[in-house]
Amino acid sequence: MNSLPRRLLILAEGKFSQLRSKTANAAIIYLRDQVVAVIDSTKAGMTAQQVLGYGGDIPVVRNIDEGLRFQPTHLLIGIAPPGGRLPEEWRENINLAFRSKLHILSGLHTILSDDKEFIRVAKEHGVTITDYRKIPHESEIIPKGSWKTRTAKVVLAVGTDCNIGKMTTMLQVHTELQHRGVKSDFIATGQTGMLIRARGIAVDSIISDYTAGCIEKEIDQSVQEGYEMILVEGQGALTHQAYSGVTLGLIHGAMPDAFILCHQPTRLKDDYGYTLPSLKYTIEMHETVTRHFKQAKVVGIGINSIGLNDDESHEAAEQIERETGLPSVDTFRFGGAKLADALSKYFGRP
Repeated sequence: MNSLPRRLLILAEGKFSQLRSKTANAAIIYLRDQVVAVIDSTKAGMTAQQVLGYGGDIPVVRNIDEGLRFQPTHLLIGIAPPGGRLPEEWRENINLAFRSKLHILSGLHTILSDDKEFIRVAKEHGVTITDYRKIPHESEIIPKGSWKTRTAKVVLAVGTDCNIGKMTTMLQVHTELQHRGVKSDFIATGQTGMLIRARGIAVDSIISDYTAGCIEKEIDQSVQEGYEMILVEGQGALTHQAYSGVTLGLIHGAMPDAFILCHQPTRLKDDYGYTLPSLKYTIEMHETVTRHFKQAKVVGIGINSIGLNDDESHEAAEQIERETGLPSVDTFRFGGAKLADALSKYFGRP
């Protein structure tokens, strides 16, 4: 492995934007000092700030050759094509990265480290492939029910839809809790969170029978390490036709003590055309799902206020607070203090 500090060149060809390049965007937010450039020929010459509204002067370049000027050590695949599979036209880019001595970081469903050509070329050039969605055998387990005796508090992010800010909300609250001296941990459940946390499990690549068990295993590890507040990144949505299964598996594996619900006020329908459920309905549904086992309340609302200015974001939060009686905030814009306060109050901690 290259001993130099990690310097990320991010592949986001044709999709670098606020909503279509989730992994790239999260790296720019949470690994800002490691990102040297983004590849997107349709926006070459711009900066991350101009494209996203954050990220400062990180340049957008046309291709890998242009990106090499910034002396990267790794190529991060920062977008997901349809189905998460490797497009055939990307193979040359990946081989070029290998020949340029770049390590590969991939969250694709296609496991690059199982590809014979990539294995050969990577070995020839002394570089590595990290597949965040490659599942270790020891994670293919069913849950044991360890929640019955644990003392640490577990909080799970859920949402009124997919891709609605669950990871960002939990990372912001996690950072705030750490600043307060709370022994807080963040458990990543997807490739982007794993990139940031440097561990976790990509639950959307787990056989469905093992979803609950693999996340229980991750929580048990955090408990053994002495964390007292464990924030679990959510995935999918119970009301989304395609991705509800992973959400239910996470609920039953985490057996949370509380939920944080994420919502985008400006989003009215999901990508199947179904109207998003009301907040009241969504809150009741999640609390009902856990009631057979234990009580777990929704204690706050994390807002994704994309498309709104700061004043409009505050107005949306105030409306949600009137509607639900729960504290609400866009943690990306305004920090995680409000939701950290809600957790502390709910759990009776100073």
